[in-house]
Amino acid sequence: MSSAHPPVHPPPPRRSDAEQTRIDAALHDLFQNRILFNRVLGLTLLSVRHGDVHGRFDMKPDLIGHPASGRLHGGVTAAVLDAIGGLAGMAAIAEHHAHEGLEQVMQRFARFGTIDLRVDYLRPGIGRHFVATTEVTRLGGRVASTLMRLHNDAGVLIATAAAAYSVS
Repeated sequence: MSSAHPPVHPPPPRRSDAEQTRIDAALHDLFQNRILFNRVLGLTLLSVRHGDVHGRFDMKPDLIGHPASGRLHGGVTAAVLDAIGGLAGMAAIAEHHAHEGLEQVMQRFARFGTIDLRVDYLRPGIGRHFVATTEVTRLGGRVASTLMRLHNDAGVLIATAAAAYSVS
């Protein structure tokens, strides 16, 4: 009795460095220019590479949630962590489909959306600026899961979050 094995196919070729640069630029443009709410928050990207997605925003009067203490509004914290987690999920999808070009990858992002977000507020949001970092903990065919952190300019951990995003 012989055992037949399915043929082994090599993975499709990875996109070129030039195409990866186009995808990175498109993600940056989407996040910083086309999602206008990120501009309202003042959120700027420090890195947009798979495995290294983080951003920063400065404290400004429009973001204060408690006038007496000058603390960051909790909704701003949640929105920033959701945005940076979503971007990390998008970067992971682009990496998972490394054989696809810009147009195919951008079409995948059209179906991307938050389905669950939990934020833990650990300390008052006090600082001159804040840095949000993220890590993709799982990328499945339908759902991406991420963990996020928000630190102030002194390096104090202000909040953490966990989120799930629909990817299909």
